Amino acid sequence: MAKGKGEVTSAKAATAASKVLRDPKSSKAAKSAAASALTQRPAKGK
Repeated sequence: MAKGKGEVTSAKAATAASKVLRDPKSSKAAKSAAASALTQRPAKGK
């Protein structure tokens, strides 16, 4: 289910997603899901 406006991924989930993206052994599906999670994060410094 897609997240609505205003919903963001938690910092813990974002950290896990980052680790998946950096792992060369991660599957394409896992990287796709991780990238999707990271796009939900709010911009830093604003």
